[in-house]
Parts: sequence; structure tokens; C-alpha cells
Amino acid sequence: MPASLSSTKTAAALRTSARVSVELLLVLLATSVALWLLGRMWSVVWPLVVGLFLTTLTWPLAAFLRRRGWPAALAAAVVTVLFLLVVTGIAALIAVPVASQAGELADGVTAGIERLREWAAGPPLHIGDDQITGALDTTVARVQDSLGSMVTAVVTGVSTVVNGVVTAVLALFLMFFFLKDGPRFLPWLARQLPGRLATDVPVVAERGWETLGAFVRSQAFVGLLDAVLIGIGLWVLKVPLVLPLAVLTFVSAFVPIVGALFAGLVAVLIALVSNGLTDALIVLLIIVVVQQLEGNVFQPMIQSRGLGLHAAVVLLAVTLGGSLAGIVGSLLAVPAAALIAVVWNYVREQLREPEVDESPSEPVVPS
Repeated sequence: MPASLSSTKTAAALRTSARVSVELLLVLLATSVALWLLGRMWSVVWPLVVGLFLTTLTWPLAAFLRRRGWPAALAAAVVTVLFLLVVTGIAALIAVPVASQAGELADGVTAGIERLREWAAGPPLHIGDDQITGALDTTVARVQDSLGSMVTAVVTGVSTVVNGVVTAVLALFLMFFFLKDGPRFLPWLARQLPGRLATDVPVVAERGWETLGAFVRSQAFVGLLDAVLIGIGLWVLKVPLVLPLAVLTFVSAFVPIVGALFAGLVAVLIALVSNGLTDALIVLLIIVVVQQLEGNVFQPMIQSRGLGLHAAVVLLAVTLGGSLAGIVGSLLAVPAAALIAVVWNYVREQLREPEVDESPSEPVVPS
């Protein structure tokens, strides 16, 4: 005869399940409220995040100067100025060669368009000039019909650019203050918090800072790897502007998805107008292969080692962040997952049972 279920144990299991469900709902509600508040304060939070990223990138130099006896304000000011000079130099390294060859590139673009027209006019397409002209007229008419929406899009784009400039300026000032007063933050925070929080929060903040630095360093290494591999491919194919394109690839690695697409588009365009369609297709193939290796192999492996996360967790975090918040979500997904892991590991440390020494003790011999 099969054993019957215990009504007492069943009721206890149901009560436990109900209690856990209510607690999970409360946690999800608190998380939703926190995310809503974060979205409302995003105009302040985003410059703060960018400032922290820049600080982790420039802090080693500032710490080196401070160890040599430099005043905190002077070290922060020198590092900030050097950072601006480096950024300006990178922009000039990209812009000056491109501007010097602008005429050649324009002629190449015109010749490329003419070759495409000739190819379209031949077999197997046999598209005549009248058909191309009709298609252009149709396109112009559609553009004129949607002029209002285009103006709105342009205004929105200008507003986005202005917001980006404001964010960059705020992040730069925040980076200076973080470099100057960063080491005094944790002691100040410990004095402001009561009881156990005065110990727990500074420890978690320090571990989070180390994790954020590991993320920025790993991202820089991945960008350098992309720049070297793509630069070698462009050099082998004798594509002009190899160094500016490699630098652009490195810089764009810090902007997920859009950065890689932009750098790849520029490289393919320059290969098309200078070397022809075949080399442009080879450059496109090289970029696709390198980006796939970076996104699915190099980046998860490197970041998993530096951040203490499994490579699959890194890949899933980037996918989830991109689906929830687009480019910004892809950028912040990995450091957010790493910070959550820091908090989780610290909570586990505090909740862990103390280890009991179970080794047999020496027998007491009476004297």
C-alpha cells in the first residue's frame, strides 16, 4: 500500500512557498522602484558613471604622482590635462590624415559610384540610366514628403549631441574631483554610516572599485587586440590610413555595437575607394571575423578572468543589457553584473557558518 502524504508537512511546505513568494515579490518591487528612481535621475547618474570609468583609467598615473609626494590637487590637475591632450592627439591622429586625403577619397567615391553604375547597367541586372534616374526621382519625392519628420530627427540629433557634450564636460570635472579626493571618500563614508554599515559598505565599495578598474583594463586590452588584428589586415592589403583606422578601432571598442559598426564602416569605405571592391570585401570579412572572435571568444574570456565571472555570464549579460537598454545597457551590463557578484559574494561571506575545527584534540595526561 503506497504511503499517504502527510498533511502537516504539506501545509508547512505550502506556507514556506507562500512566504518565499511574498518575499521575492517584495524584492522585485524594491528593485523596480530603484530602477525607476535611477531612470528619473539618469541625467546625473550617467555623467557620474562616465566619470568613474575615466577615473579608473587614469587613476594609476595619479596614484604614482601622489606616491612621489605631489599634492593631490596638482596630481589630479596634471592627469586631467594629460588626458585631454591624449584625447585631442588621438582625434588629430584620425582627422588630419583623413582631411589631407579628402580630395583623393572624394574622387575615389565618385569613381566607385561610377563603377557601380556601370556594373548595374551590364548583365545580369541591365539597369538603364532612365531607371536609375526614376529611382532617384522617387527617392527625392519621398524625402520631400517626409521633410517634417527629417527636421524633427535633426533637432533630436542636435539635442543628443548637446547632451553628449554636457555629459562629457560633467564627467571630466567629476574625474578631476575623484582623482583629487577619491582616497578620502571611504573614510568619510564610514563616519557617516551607523553600526555594522560603517564596516560593510566601505568594504563593498572598495571591492566594487577594484572590479570596475578590472573591467576598464580588460575593455582596453580587447580594444587593443581588435586594433592590432584589423590593422595588420589593412597593412597586408596596403589600405591607406592604417594607423588612423587602427586608433579609431581601439577608441570605438569602448562603445559597444555602434563603435564597432562605425569603425568597420569607415575601414570598408576607405578600402573601397582606394583599393577597389575586392579588397573592400576582404576588409569586411576580416572585420566580421575579428568582431565575432572578440564578442564571442576574447571579450568573455578576458573579462571573465578579470571580473571573476564565467564567460557565459558575460555574454548573457551583454545580450540582456542590450535588449533592455540598447547601447548604454550593453556598455553597463558587464560591470553591473560584476558589481552584483561582488555584493553577493560579500553577503555569502557574512552569512557563512563559522568553520569548526573537528581535528581530534590531544588527550590530557594527568601529571
